[in-house]
Amino acid sequence: MADQNEKATDLQGLTRLIRDATIGIVDLVEAMQHRVVHPPFLPTTRVQVLITAVASFSYNSIRRGTRFVSGGADRALGGLAPLLGNIKSKGDYETLKAILNGVFGDYLYHTGNPLEIEMQFRYQSEALPLNRRELSERLPDAGGKILVMVHGSCMNDRQWARKGHNHGALLAAATGRTPVYLHYNSGLHISQNGRKFSALLERLASEWPVPVEELCLLTHSMGGLVSRSALYYGREQQATWPQLLKKMVFMGTPHHGAPLERLGNYADQMLSSFHYIKPFALLGQARSTGVTDMRFGNLTDEDWLGQDRFALEKEQRQHIPLPEQTECYAIAAVLGKSSVSRTARIAGDGLVGVNSALGSHDDPNRNLLFKPENVFVIPKTGHLDLLSSPAVYEKVRVWMG
Repeated sequence: MADQNEKATDLQGLTRLIRDATIGIVDLVEAMQHRVVHPPFLPTTRVQVLITAVASFSYNSIRRGTRFVSGGADRALGGLAPLLGNIKSKGDYETLKAILNGVFGDYLYHTGNPLEIEMQFRYQSEALPLNRRELSERLPDAGGKILVMVHGSCMNDRQWARKGHNHGALLAAATGRTPVYLHYNSGLHISQNGRKFSALLERLASEWPVPVEELCLLTHSMGGLVSRSALYYGREQQATWPQLLKKMVFMGTPHHGAPLERLGNYADQMLSSFHYIKPFALLGQARSTGVTDMRFGNLTDEDWLGQDRFALEKEQRQHIPLPEQTECYAIAAVLGKSSVSRTARIAGDGLVGVNSALGSHDDPNRNLLFKPENVFVIPKTGHLDLLSSPAVYEKVRVWMG
């Protein structure tokens, strides 16, 4: 019944999202119509005013109708819980929610939409309660070494299991660590998730059933940025968990940004440059703050506060070096057979370039300076393939000792 209620609530959230998207499209069409009827640098006539008034009445009628229908659907879906059954597997539902959170997560958060994912630790795809008694019941074999798995943008904790492979489960068996999986709304600012993650790690360490000997983080893509942000805020707030952090492994993490987000930013500027198609720039600017933070790899609030996140500006984020007391490792991938050529290094794994994944920057003052023995470049591997690569697993297993 709880699962059915959750699905009903999710459908209500999806209905609200569709409502808001419909109204947004109406706004877009109205803006286009206004730009066509009222060309720049020309006087406005009475006919143009009349056309705009009639059109505005129609657009407002559509908006009111959409809100009315949405409200009725919202109420109706609330009563559908007993009928939903197993329309789709729980995994399908959570994959959809993770994608929506990655793309629109900040909007879901600010509008209180029930589709918004609340950050939590999970084990075997179920939430972990952060109190000692219940943790002992859920993890009766918990040891003093914790391995926290941190997923990337538009993903969830279930997706660590890929093609019959799960780095976390295998590493737990091979190294004697207890795996827990972070589940979070990847559409929020990286620094927002960093603060939340730091607070959760502090609670996890204090409520763990046995004394914590060490903490290790295995991260993928954006998850690496969220983890570095969490460490920054944990140390700033003098939390205890950073003192337990022994190792951090970054797989395909865009430490210095992702080229696709930079291209998206250029597209925003191009669309905004032309009078008649400028409203279409709003479509691209619907993407979440989490996505735009990956343009340069923002980690702190100061990197985005007071900034126009869609402005075409140079990199202004503050440089956060790797922690000295924690051993850090980086894995990059290339789609081709070799990473020697400049083209291959820029393309990287299809989403993150090699230099960005390895923390290398054109400005020497921004280099992350991973130890040479702590980096690995794997050929013929895509961004998601990092999650299921036996070669990647073997390298991490050796690093984890």
